[in-house]
Amino acid sequence: MRFLLALACLLLVAACGEVWNNPYPAGESGKNILYSSFSERPKHLDPAQAYTADEYDFIWQVYEPPLQYHYLERPYTLIPATAAAIPKPRYFSGAGTELPASAGDIAYSVYEIHIKPGIRYQPHPAFARDAAGRSLYLDLVPGDLRDKFRPADFPKNGSRELVAADYVYQIKRLAHPRIHSPILGHMSDYIVGLKEYAALLEQEDKVLQAGRPEGTPPAWTSLSKHEIAGVELVDRYTYRIKVRGKYPQFIYWLAMPFFAPVPPEADRFYAQAGMAEKNLSLDWYPVGTGPYMLSENNPNARMVLSRNPSFRGEAYPSEGEPEDAAAGLLADAGKIAPFIDSIVFTREKEGIPYWSKFMQGYYDQSGISNDNFDNAVRIGIEGEAALSPEMEGRGIRLKTSVATSVYYLSFNWLDPVVGGQGDAAGQERARKLRQAISIAVDNEEFISIFANGRGVPGQGPIPPGIFGFRGGDDGFNPVVYEKAGGTWRRKSIAQAKKLIAEAGYPNGRDVNTGVPLVLYLDTTGGGPGGKARLDWYRKQFQKIDVQLEFRTSDWNRFQEKIRKGNTQLFFLGWNADYPDPENFMFLLHGPQGAVKLGGENKANYSNPEFDRLFERMKNMDNGPERQGIIDRMVALLRQDAPWVWAYHPKDYSLYHAWLANVKPNQMARNGLKFYRLDTAQREARRAGWNRPVAWPMLLILLLLVLGTLPALRTWRARERARA
Repeated sequence: MRFLLALACLLLVAACGEVWNNPYPAGESGKNILYSSFSERPKHLDPAQAYTADEYDFIWQVYEPPLQYHYLERPYTLIPATAAAIPKPRYFSGAGTELPASAGDIAYSVYEIHIKPGIRYQPHPAFARDAAGRSLYLDLVPGDLRDKFRPADFPKNGSRELVAADYVYQIKRLAHPRIHSPILGHMSDYIVGLKEYAALLEQEDKVLQAGRPEGTPPAWTSLSKHEIAGVELVDRYTYRIKVRGKYPQFIYWLAMPFFAPVPPEADRFYAQAGMAEKNLSLDWYPVGTGPYMLSENNPNARMVLSRNPSFRGEAYPSEGEPEDAAAGLLADAGKIAPFIDSIVFTREKEGIPYWSKFMQGYYDQSGISNDNFDNAVRIGIEGEAALSPEMEGRGIRLKTSVATSVYYLSFNWLDPVVGGQGDAAGQERARKLRQAISIAVDNEEFISIFANGRGVPGQGPIPPGIFGFRGGDDGFNPVVYEKAGGTWRRKSIAQAKKLIAEAGYPNGRDVNTGVPLVLYLDTTGGGPGGKARLDWYRKQFQKIDVQLEFRTSDWNRFQEKIRKGNTQLFFLGWNADYPDPENFMFLLHGPQGAVKLGGENKANYSNPEFDRLFERMKNMDNGPERQGIIDRMVALLRQDAPWVWAYHPKDYSLYHAWLANVKPNQMARNGLKFYRLDTAQREARRAGWNRPVAWPMLLILLLLVLGTLPALRTWRARERARA
């Protein structure tokens, strides 16, 4: 009885105290910590290898390329990061004569980058030195690593100033045969001497590894023995990059982590024997100059970014889009970031627990899954998105942005039925078939059903926000849409069937043989709702009496089919590397065909006029002339219809009221340094939303107490009788 009464008192006291379901340590309460999540451990955190969104969520906070994108301005605008200014290329002929930008015989472009002095790396044992200036941890033996599992386990660390040589070193790392940088092939076509340097390193690495005893770790190939012909160190804070031809898009690459600095000390530190076995590497613990450093990496539980004490600080922007001031995005103008001390990423394998924790206030921001969309968002008659009453009641805010991406259904240009081969008459019949399918596949309906309305129907390859995109009446594809009563609408199925008949398949049958037209769609088919999506596509083709069959395979086999051209139709998508139309138009450039040339033109589309215009357009500066050429290119693509222009996804994100300065940036993920938290408001909201409900347990205890009373009376009666 005493125990039950004491437990009841404890429950009453606890009910008046802290919440019971807080997933974080009590010591973190009220601290300036942003809480986020991840589902799978990023495969690479080495900037020479990382190339996915989940990897960039981390390394963008740690590494600093020379350039970055303005946080608030749209269209996306490059500004200096570690560079003193945006480098302006100088142009030269093959003989070395300097030329104007308008010259037609430019052989080389030279970019000279000046780095701001005084920038320092995060504390790290690779920089640690003794009183005599000797490195402490760059000549270790395996026994020295007995109790070392992370950089923080080393008793000493150090820092040093960022220099231009660190940027040169990272460009060399792109060519290392054991790093396998995904951009080496592309950059080798532009950076003078990079291809030759990569071949030299590969040859030396083979010789070096061949002489090592079996079972010993591979030796590190030195990057200091040779230089890249087109990469020159000028002085302590200056370096030059020589690029073939005129390639204006190269400036965008200088804003990507591939061109962020890596100190040679870090490479040497992690290359020591025994390090790899303990996951001590740049893939686990990066070393940079950015606002944060990765202080904890437990891929099964959580990853933590902590404030870099060596970071120089960065002023919050003072300008943006016209509506930014009204949205409160300029309230911190001029203040020095970062504003948050650390960012804790907790691993969440399932969407339901993540959503529950967000609604309880334990995550500061969240995306919206299809399962939760209707609970979070209401779509108005005009298609505008607004928060549900429950979300508004909690002070949650919604941010939307159109991704710099395109999803498409591709035809294989090499296929004899849907492709662009054969004589002129055959090509015209295939063109009408593709146009009919483009009309029949109702992408507006697809977006509504499978993306909860989160998308913009595609009219061509270029997404909104990228130069060359056309809005309004000029933006509609006249092959698929028509204007009636002042409104653009998808053409009718009757018009699509007319095209099918003109293509030689009236009522879906070959006019010569009477055999039904059967087309094959290659797909991976997996994921939630995969069968429903495929069934939907089959119904779209049935509208024009075409049978659609599916050939499902895993991702690797699917990619192999595309590389070899063993496809007829397939789904794909593309995310922009940089905000330039060339980064989308090249996906349909004939000389970059996937099957014959191993390029990114997976459709293997080929049109001599389009290719000619592409060569003119790709290196032009943005302006009316370039826009005019793009318009002609898009018109050709609409007529040829090598893709069914599906849609550009629209991102929906939710943020709690206590998180400020949030503006989605599709081109960069380094904005966490500008986020600001009101931790007092967060604690108050959490307490209100997670107030313990103790009465059910107290009721159970009361019933237990009442249930023991008869037994207690019986026991007392027996005791009196014995007395």
